[in-house]
Amino acid sequence: MSTNGLSLWWSGFEKQAGTLYRRHPSALIGSIVLILMCLIAILAPFLGTVDPQAVAPINRLQSPSAEFWFGTDMLGRDVYSRVVYGARVSLSVGISVAILSTVIGLAIGLITGFLRWADGIIMRIMDGLMSIPSILLAIALMALTKASIENVIIAITISEVPRIVRLVRSLVLSLREQPYVEAATASGTPLIKTLVKHILPNTVAPLLVQATYVCASAMITEAILSFIGAGTPPNIPSWGNIMAEARSMFQIASYLIVFPAIFLSLTVLAVNFLGDGMRDALDPRLSRRM
Repeated sequence: MSTNGLSLWWSGFEKQAGTLYRRHPSALIGSIVLILMCLIAILAPFLGTVDPQAVAPINRLQSPSAEFWFGTDMLGRDVYSRVVYGARVSLSVGISVAILSTVIGLAIGLITGFLRWADGIIMRIMDGLMSIPSILLAIALMALTKASIENVIIAITISEVPRIVRLVRSLVLSLREQPYVEAATASGTPLIKTLVKHILPNTVAPLLVQATYVCASAMITEAILSFIGAGTPPNIPSWGNIMAEARSMFQIASYLIVFPAIFLSLTVLAVNFLGDGMRDALDPRLSRRM
C-alpha cells in the first residue's frame, strides 16, 4: 500500500468515525471521557489542591467537604489530590503497555506468520505464556523485581504480548496467500519490503482496536498489582494503592475507596467504548450493516 493509499484509508476512516459518532453516542462519550482523564493527568500539578504526599495528622479522616473535596485519609492526606495524581500512573501504564505490547507483538507476529520455520518455535513459547493467566504472570514477574512503575509496565507488557502476536499471526497467515503477496514474493521482492509494503498496512485497523483493549486491561492489572502490594511503590499515588491503603477503613470511611474506584471504572469504560467504536468503524461488515 503506497502513501496515497494510506492517505485514502485514513480519509475513509475519518469519514466512518464521524458517522459512527453520530450513530453510536457511547463511542463519542468514551472519547470525551478519555480526553478529560488525559487532561487531568497532564494538568495534575495545577488541579491538585495540595501535595498528594503532604501528611497532616490533624486533618485525618475528614469527610468530603468544601475544603477537602474527596475527604482525607488516615494520614491526613488530601484524597482529591492523590486521585488526580493517580491518573498519571494509571494512564501512563495503560498507554505505555498498549504501545509496547503492540510494537513487540507486531514484530513477532509478522515473523511467525510469514516465516514457516519460525512459527513452530515462537508460537510454542507464546502458547506457554498464554497458558498462565495474565495477572498471575504479572504477579510472578513483579515478585522477581522491586516495585516501580517501569517494572509494572514491563511485567504487564510481557503478559499482553502473546495476545497481540496471535492476532497479527492470524492476519498474516491469511494475507500471505493473497495474489499480490505471492506475486511480490515470486518477483524476488525482499522480505522486509514485502512485510512493510503489503502486509503491515493491512494489520493496522485490527491492531488499533486490540490496543484499546490492552490499554484497559493494563490499567486494571496495574490497579490489582498495586492493591495487593506488588505494583507501584506506596510513595507514588495510584488508584490501586489508594484503594489498598483504605481497605481497612472501608466501613468507617468508604469514600477513600469509592472515589479512586469511580475514576478507574470511568477510564476503563471509556477506553472500552472507544475500542468498540473503532471496531465498528473499521469492520466493513459492521459498517455495511449500520
